[in-house]
Amino acid sequence: MGDFPMLKSLQLGLIVLLAAAAGTVAAEPVCRLNFGSLPLPGFTHVPPAALYSKSSGFGFEPGATVHAIDGGIAADKPFYFSVAVPEGNYKVTVSMGDPVSESDTTVKAELRRLMLQDVKTPAGKFETRTFVVNVRTPSYPGGQVHLKSPRETIGEAWAWDDKLTLEFNGKHPTLRSLVIEPVNVPTVFILGDSTVCDQSGEPYASWGQMLPRFFKPDIAVSNNAESGETIRSSTLAHRFDKVISLMKPGDYLLIQYGHNDMKSKDPNAPEQYEAELKSWCKKVKQKGGTPVLITSMNRHSFQGDVVVNSLGEYPARVKDAAKAEDVPMIDLNAMSKTLYESYGPTGSIALFEHQADSQKFDATHHSPFGAYELAKCVIEGIRQNKLELANHIAEDVKPFDPAKPDAPDQVNIPPSPAVTNVRPLGD
Repeated sequence: MGDFPMLKSLQLGLIVLLAAAAGTVAAEPVCRLNFGSLPLPGFTHVPPAALYSKSSGFGFEPGATVHAIDGGIAADKPFYFSVAVPEGNYKVTVSMGDPVSESDTTVKAELRRLMLQDVKTPAGKFETRTFVVNVRTPSYPGGQVHLKSPRETIGEAWAWDDKLTLEFNGKHPTLRSLVIEPVNVPTVFILGDSTVCDQSGEPYASWGQMLPRFFKPDIAVSNNAESGETIRSSTLAHRFDKVISLMKPGDYLLIQYGHNDMKSKDPNAPEQYEAELKSWCKKVKQKGGTPVLITSMNRHSFQGDVVVNSLGEYPARVKDAAKAEDVPMIDLNAMSKTLYESYGPTGSIALFEHQADSQKFDATHHSPFGAYELAKCVIEGIRQNKLELANHIAEDVKPFDPAKPDAPDQVNIPPSPAVTNVRPLGD
């Protein structure tokens, strides 16, 4: 752990980043890291035992068990690697592969955001992939997001800290080199509740954390949703203020609330909900951004073979707000109904957080498979609205029909090491 010239490199990188933000110099990579034993010009060597520390500014998170291979490292189980960076969007380029065996790598970022899925390389073949990761902190000019404690301050700390954390997962994850550099690309911000946010632990997941996988590496996804939130509580917690402080022309804000809002006993709550949606839309447009309203997906609310609405008038209120403000609307409520019914009352349990015997399940919150399918619905909604954002959809993402979804065994998302038995807030 003594040979770390990376500290000076990271400090210089931070100076360059700040200067770039001020418009005085072109931004340079924060780091170029080489995980192989042979020198790579312009790269800093990272030994397998290099644990993360503030003094080094990079390293493996505790619990990582990696071993050296020719030209890099490999592992038999998932591992995490972090690099200290300021808030912003970063282009991440990873090189993977094993000279003597097949590699199989899935990459997630921060709180289980799916970045790369099932990257397989035959023995002796190598693959380089690029994706964009958003890193954020609670502070913004004039304020700070009110984080829930201990849920966000401890359990979800990686979503708000000053480092970029990558999870390397799969049957045989490998890593040969890593380059991280600041990038100026459009940002897709997301605000919503537990059905949208980055869930920190298995077996829960939400569509927002699956969304990055479906975009090219020329767009950033910043998921600011949080469990238990209503649109009003997100306003009061300054989550919207945080997003609007960063909003620039060409950015997007995807908004999906309703599950928790509908529980209010105030007779004026639906009207207030719609008014808040309209207010947010106006403010986003004033900053040159594009607001996109999304109706809440259904719960597992079958009567016979038909999903019935359990969200009252709230989906209709979203449609009314979108029409009044002339903004795009994705009807995830209707798409999820079609999606669930295509599997049937029993088969659709696979979409929700469930026990191994599939007899006990959470009728609101989703499994990684369910979150993945719902993310496909959102992507299809982006296409159907003919948003400019559709130009950033990854080339391998085909049009999606919720009536003809994937079979569970067709979607492989290796489970993350982080596991929780604490149900997300809200219902």
